[in-house]
Amino acid sequence: MARSIQLAQGLDKYEGRPDDPRGWTNVLADVPLFAALNARHLRKVAAAARIRRFRDSTELMRAGEPGNDMHVVLDGEVAIRRPGRSSLTLGIGSFVGELALLDGGVRTATVVARGPVITLAISRARFRKLLLAEPPIAVAIAEELARRLRSAKD
Repeated sequence: MARSIQLAQGLDKYEGRPDDPRGWTNVLADVPLFAALNARHLRKVAAAARIRRFRDSTELMRAGEPGNDMHVVLDGEVAIRRPGRSSLTLGIGSFVGELALLDGGVRTATVVARGPVITLAISRARFRKLLLAEPPIAVAIAEELARRLRSAKD
């Protein structure tokens, strides 16, 4: 039941056709990584993204492999499996893969769909192009990542 409520909340914020990423700007505004962006910048991030669908138990990414994209969960839940740590479940509005997106390094976790999952995926190449063209986006994202790192130390 909670998953249905989450989906309804996500779709309430959606504007446009479900397969058009530009309609997801209101959802992106609730993602902490993008929350400081203005409407124009949110549209640019959404335009750089693609809708991806995953079936139950499909890996979105695997620990140790090169990272080429990040995902914002639009519908469903994903399990985060990190070597030597407890598994974690994330749902709508969560994002994964942002570190590899920024530095091109290997994945630090394996992310697996728990049931059907829809994400907004942004490739490293498109993201870098966007950051170079729009420095305020880069600054806002760097600040959010710094906040996340600080809170992870606590």
